Amino acid sequence: MNTEHPATSALSGMDSVEMAALLPLDKPFRAKQIYRWIANGARNFEVMTNLSASLRDELSSRFTVFSTSISQTLTDTDGTVKLQIELSDGSMVETVLLTDEKGRKTACVSCQVGCPMGCAFCQTGHIGYLRNLEAAEIIEQFYHLEDSVGKLDNIVFMGMGEPLLNLRAIRKTIAILTDPEGRGLSKRRITISTSGLCEGIISLADEGPTVRLAVSLTTANSELRKSLMPVTLSNPLPELKKAIAYFSGKTGSRVTLEAAVMAGVNTDELSAQEMASFARDLNVHINIIPWNPVSGLPFTTPTNKEVRAFVHALVRLGLNATVRMRRGKSIQGACGQLGSRPTEERNDI
Repeated sequence: MNTEHPATSALSGMDSVEMAALLPLDKPFRAKQIYRWIANGARNFEVMTNLSASLRDELSSRFTVFSTSISQTLTDTDGTVKLQIELSDGSMVETVLLTDEKGRKTACVSCQVGCPMGCAFCQTGHIGYLRNLEAAEIIEQFYHLEDSVGKLDNIVFMGMGEPLLNLRAIRKTIAILTDPEGRGLSKRRITISTSGLCEGIISLADEGPTVRLAVSLTTANSELRKSLMPVTLSNPLPELKKAIAYFSGKTGSRVTLEAAVMAGVNTDELSAQEMASFARDLNVHINIIPWNPVSGLPFTTPTNKEVRAFVHALVRLGLNATVRMRRGKSIQGACGQLGSRPTEERNDI
């Protein structure tokens, strides 16, 4: 199966140099003007009023600013927004707006149609895998959210798919969104989340970009992790620990270890001890994520008491651990739920 989508002429995924080489422009600086227009919210050529009417007409007849559209908007009472995005080939991906207690807005974007990783506790891993997204298709998720809810503060590559299997498009997305001539997002506000691909982690450390890294660990018991996360078979825990240590050493950054916890599966004292052993000598923070329900999967969300006990055990063992705020459950927009449909769909925006 092909993992790459045929190149699109959507300008959203191009920098100004690429635009200058592609577009029939009378002056070189026109490309930078168009580039800035897109970063500032232009979604068609008609609004680019510092271009001549004839040039706008020509560009409109031959090129497109965006290649995707919003198919559905769902909102949760906690402020979470989930957009279903339709791609040019008819495929669908989802992107989520998360708002924290301080009002900061984060875009959780997808990088693949579906996901090939097959994590047992994740809805996306059960819906199959079609292809990688192009940079334009990722960037447009961010801009669709900004069009819907206003300026965003952060972006996390933590939606549908495994980012480190699509590093080419991820790198281009980050280069465009952080370009000071364009959107100007700070790299400090960007996080890439991976299921634990050692080669990709090392590539990120060596070749950049220098962004925050989160690793979905879930459990430090090798056999249990193999059953929950098949990626462990080709990326065993000892090698994953070395890759995380290498990334921290090379970048000077602390890594977040994410743990989706399920009742009676990975919340006992032994699980805490194994996680503490894995984290020993690593510059990491533990982010505990109570499992979000997915219909048909054989897991149960742990009680608050069970989660608190597990966190206390980790802290007692010397780890820095917190519980992630759970948001977007009613619209199936929480961690591990993307790709499933809510029971009652609402279009409140």
